[in-house]
Amino acid sequence: MLTLLIYVVVIAVVAAALFFVASMVFGRGEELGPLAEGTTATVLPAEGVTGTDVRSLKFQQTLRGYKPSEVDWALERLGGEIDLLRSRLSAAEAGERLGSQSSAGPKPGVAEPDQQ
Repeated sequence: MLTLLIYVVVIAVVAAALFFVASMVFGRGEELGPLAEGTTATVLPAEGVTGTDVRSLKFQQTLRGYKPSEVDWALERLGGEIDLLRSRLSAAEAGERLGSQSSAGPKPGVAEPDQQ
C-alpha cells in the first residue's frame, strides 16, 4: 500500500514539474500580456471610419468568446458613423435637387430682370 502511495506522489511531482517547465518555455499562448480590467485594445477613429479600420478591429477574447462590451462599443461607433454618412448624403442630395430646380430656367409667369 505504501508503494502505491509513493508512485502516486512521484507521478504528481513529475507531472507538476513538466507542467511548470512547459509553461515557462511556451507561455500561455498570448502574443501580449492580458489587459488591465476596464481597458480595451479596440480602437476606431473619432470620425471617418474606413473599411480598413473595420477590418483591423481586434476584440479581446474571454472564456466564452469576445468581450461583449468591446463588441457593443464597436457596433455603436459604426452605427453612429453610418447614421452620420447617411444624413450627409441626404443633405447633399437635397442640395442637388434645389440646385437643379433653380438652374432649370425661369418659372412660367415670372418676369426676367432687364439685363444692362
